[in-house]
Amino acid sequence: MEQKRTILMATMGLDIGGAETHIVELSKQLRRWGYDVIVVSNGGVYEEELTQAGVRCFHAPMHRRSPVPMLKSLFALRRIIKAERPDVVHAHARIPGFLCGILHRLMKFPFVTTAHWVFDAGGALRFLTNWGQRTIAVSDDIKDYLWDNYQIPGDRVTVTINGIDTEKFSPAVSGQAVRAELGIPADAVCVCCVSRLDDSRALAARHLIAAAPELAKRHPGLRVLIAGGGDVYDELKAQADAANQAAGYPLLHLPGARTDINEIVAAGDVFVGVSRAALEAMAAAKPVIIAGNEGYHSIFTPDKLEEAKLGNFCCRGLPMCTPESLLADADALLSAGPETWKQQGAYNRQVIFDHYSVARMTEDALSVYRQVWRKRTAVISGYYGYHNLGDDAILLSIRRRLARLSGDVELVALSNSPESTLAEYGVNAVKRFSVGQVRRAIRQADLLISGGGSLLQDRTSTRSILYYLFVIRTALHYNKPVMLYANGIGPVTKPTNRRRVRDVVSRADAITLRDGDSLAELQAMGVDHPRMTVTADPVFTLNGIPPEQAKKRLLDEQIPLDQPILAVSMRQSAHIAGRLDELAAFCDKAAQTHTVLFIIMQTPDDRAVTEDIRARMTARSYTFASPGEPETMMGVIALCDAVFSMRLHTVIFAAKERVPVMGLVYDPKVQSYLELLGMPSCGTPADFSAETGQTVLTGLLQNRAEYAARLSELAPRLEAAAGENEQVLAQLLGLTEQEQI
Repeated sequence: MEQKRTILMATMGLDIGGAETHIVELSKQLRRWGYDVIVVSNGGVYEEELTQAGVRCFHAPMHRRSPVPMLKSLFALRRIIKAERPDVVHAHARIPGFLCGILHRLMKFPFVTTAHWVFDAGGALRFLTNWGQRTIAVSDDIKDYLWDNYQIPGDRVTVTINGIDTEKFSPAVSGQAVRAELGIPADAVCVCCVSRLDDSRALAARHLIAAAPELAKRHPGLRVLIAGGGDVYDELKAQADAANQAAGYPLLHLPGARTDINEIVAAGDVFVGVSRAALEAMAAAKPVIIAGNEGYHSIFTPDKLEEAKLGNFCCRGLPMCTPESLLADADALLSAGPETWKQQGAYNRQVIFDHYSVARMTEDALSVYRQVWRKRTAVISGYYGYHNLGDDAILLSIRRRLARLSGDVELVALSNSPESTLAEYGVNAVKRFSVGQVRRAIRQADLLISGGGSLLQDRTSTRSILYYLFVIRTALHYNKPVMLYANGIGPVTKPTNRRRVRDVVSRADAITLRDGDSLAELQAMGVDHPRMTVTADPVFTLNGIPPEQAKKRLLDEQIPLDQPILAVSMRQSAHIAGRLDELAAFCDKAAQTHTVLFIIMQTPDDRAVTEDIRARMTARSYTFASPGEPETMMGVIALCDAVFSMRLHTVIFAAKERVPVMGLVYDPKVQSYLELLGMPSCGTPADFSAETGQTVLTGLLQNRAEYAARLSELAPRLEAAAGENEQVLAQLLGLTEQEQI
């Protein structure tokens, strides 16, 4: 049930052209990075290349402006978008942008466009143009054009580049097969041009054909290769045939539209062209004359780089090319010889590496997609909104790790107090016991996180286990992926409850557990899941506040720092009421050498039992609470000499801060973590005595250095294991590496 972002490209066609190649390279790179890419067009020669790269292609006659094809395209796009539900629709060219704009208003999908060229903005054509929610421009001057003609604000336009595949276009690519196919001798000097041979694009090709006879006189045996097809191909081919007849040999080769452009470019020694074609030739380490319908740059040299970049190597605003200027520059470049070609080609290729990589182009597109696409939503179910620092620390750590993982995922908690959950932890929340709100949140989400914490247990009540299983069942009902995130399992004692847990948990998509005992418990219930692993409690990824801040907090509470601190963390549980005097006696004894600091992990629950113990003590003690601030409590614990705890997350806080801890085991989960950490136990509350506690504390302090060293070794490993939780989560959300921060 893994999800992937789906990107739909809408364009006129997939025949030879700079914009078309841009779309092909962008689509292929997105696919390599793990995105599902769909291209809708009228088809063309590049469709096979896209299909082989895993890009799905659909057809719509968007290459024609007349009403019937446009209406057919509108219905085809609507059908595809409804079926595929893309995360973003990316339109290229006027007609696809216009049609997608109509559907965007009706279907509300995220919508961006790319301006590859400048359009006629006059008359009714202005109303056939839609630039989407965000626009990508392939050069700075196109960005200016968008403002001048359509008043598109600069903050809605991202300038990108025409990214070039430097492996596909490389000096390592051979052009010998093309030369052999076309009958160009291996030792002949060849001028190459790649262009769409439409009247609006073919000016450089026209001039090259016109200059070729004189150029051949100055460089005997010269060959000129012009690849491309279009509406003036037949006219130019006739001119070439006439020139060949006059020259007495095949001076000009016009093989028509080709897809092996990298081999075509490799077959030439020097290149004439514009925009993307020129950049591809530069990537292949060819010397280049930049010439096109918009203007003329002449031979590309380092001093022309900044000017060329401003216009995306399209020559806009520069003087126009003439056959005479092209002849003069081509003659000069051919006369310079192979050593100069090699030097210029090496520089040109470095320009591509520095400024025109496909990865950079794709990152630019992704940055725009992220501005418009709907964030993924993960609903998290746990014991949240009860002012329990342990569970709140879990929520905070998961939120932090999720934000660290990706900025494209929003967390929504099922909370007993949605307002405080939002205020304290920045997590949107809904009422956990409102069936309607819970179902709505899960239905609108992309995934359910169950946990962390010990949710699936019936020690407190069967009602608790039924609630958490209900939440998971709701997600399964809506076909949402379910992850048990660093769960502690058990105890589950009733046979009926064990069957319930087995039946529901077995249907989860992934299960991570915070300890080996939880794994053994699920396996004992009959859960045999292929994606069930032991990680660690997510709280191991949190860090306490710095020591100076923690000291200030204690001093502000008038808690002295003149002797070592023993932190004591108690909670209500069965049997503890009969052991309050023993606990008080233990704390009195400890107060002879330590400041006894009771810490409140859950408000107000822990305060009552804490005050009962303090009331029975003869020595002075102190209380510290930091509701809503797990990291503050961790920082305070880091100042302590030792910790005595009933609560599991106080044990974990201490372990994270490398502070030796002794436990009072009211629940098997506490014993499990004490054993994992190699920390001593004082037994259960029913068995506790002041003498037992003092004996354990004495041993803990006498061997403090060894215990601290053990925690220093274990804590980083547990932190790394806790980090594995988020990688499982990333897989279930379908986050690609590029979406991960």
